[in-house]
Amino acid sequence: MKIHYKYKTIMVGFAFMSIMAFWQMYDNIIPLILKNSFSLNEVIIGAIMAIDNILALFLLPLFGTLSDRLHTPIGKRMPFILIGTVLTNIALFFMPMADNSRNLVMFMIMTGLVLLFMSIFRSPAVALMPDITPKPLRSKANAIINLMGTVGAIFALAMISVLVSEGDTPDYQPLFISIIIFMLLTTAILALVVKENRWTDEAHKINIELGQEDDDKVSDPAHSDEAEHRLSPDKKKSLIYMLLSVALWYMAYNAVTTAFSRYATSIWGTSGGSYANYLMIATVVAIISYIPIGILSGIFGRKKVILTGVIGLILGFGGCFFAAKAGLFITIMFIIVGISWAAINVNSFPMVVDIASDGDIGKFTGYYYTFAMAAQVLTPILSGAFLQYVSYKTLFPYAVIFSALALFTMFKVKHGDTLPAAKKSMLEHLDIED
Repeated sequence: MKIHYKYKTIMVGFAFMSIMAFWQMYDNIIPLILKNSFSLNEVIIGAIMAIDNILALFLLPLFGTLSDRLHTPIGKRMPFILIGTVLTNIALFFMPMADNSRNLVMFMIMTGLVLLFMSIFRSPAVALMPDITPKPLRSKANAIINLMGTVGAIFALAMISVLVSEGDTPDYQPLFISIIIFMLLTTAILALVVKENRWTDEAHKINIELGQEDDDKVSDPAHSDEAEHRLSPDKKKSLIYMLLSVALWYMAYNAVTTAFSRYATSIWGTSGGSYANYLMIATVVAIISYIPIGILSGIFGRKKVILTGVIGLILGFGGCFFAAKAGLFITIMFIIVGISWAAINVNSFPMVVDIASDGDIGKFTGYYYTFAMAAQVLTPILSGAFLQYVSYKTLFPYAVIFSALALFTMFKVKHGDTLPAAKKSMLEHLDIED
């Protein structure tokens, strides 16, 4: 039996590609519209841009759980993806129209609807990967998913570069239409190619053969509470520590990314946009590292790779604190940070969903994003208070402290890892194409 997980992962990855294209456009363009078209101040713009993270705290677990309980001929995730995508793009179409007519009320209504409709399918779309992927291969699959998301983000950036004209208030309609077409095309490919029910059943059977799931696991939505109760006390403890780890390393990483421009100009004296080179280096290195880290995770186990990544964050952020000026040393530190963040990012989501009962993957996907989003809402405020009232030099110690706390909580996680030695012989026995 051949398990063509790469093909399946790429196909379901079109959903994440669509999502990342949208968010890249949204995060880049909406603040400009709010500032230049509607003359809002930075505080109000920041509050509006935080709405999606706040909504995510409540809506992502909700729709993830609802998708766990739904069974249809086209799957339990696909209806949410299709309906959410269509509704999102209808509302998205009217946003540049509101911008061009300088209708702030209409723009805010459409923005609110877009964020609501995006929440409908974010958790179900992300949950598709663990649904259709055997447990030992989820880190490798997640690496591919991250690459697919990067392709979507690059597409959005390319469209911004090509379709946005000069001036403070250009017509964004061509850009929005390009993103709408991209989202509809990727979702159409997903709907036409992915056989959700069949692929999910195949992955479940393989997990049983690998000894990583019980044959009597409940996938019937009517028994979702029963499935949750079968999460043992030890697994619940691991889940709590894992989710705390997710929040803590996001507290560290996002504090640096959101305040780095101010730190670099104030402490290191960088000029213009040169500070962005270091963040770009970290991002590029992370992208290059995704696939190798996915492979290494299958050899050494997810937990060890994550722990190595967290230690790397501590070293990278700690090194930046001692740097007196920008230069080669900072470049090396951000290379370490990029590789470390990839090591964490590739493995953390698969560990969370592998702790889940078979019928709760959507719910646990929501939990993962709730803790990640909560950290991203809180950390700019908390770290910003230290920057404002103590010193800009608190930024990297802040990141080191939260990374160290994540290292402590991660050591407490006892479930969700791969079993490299047993996995190798069993996967070879099943003739898995990896």
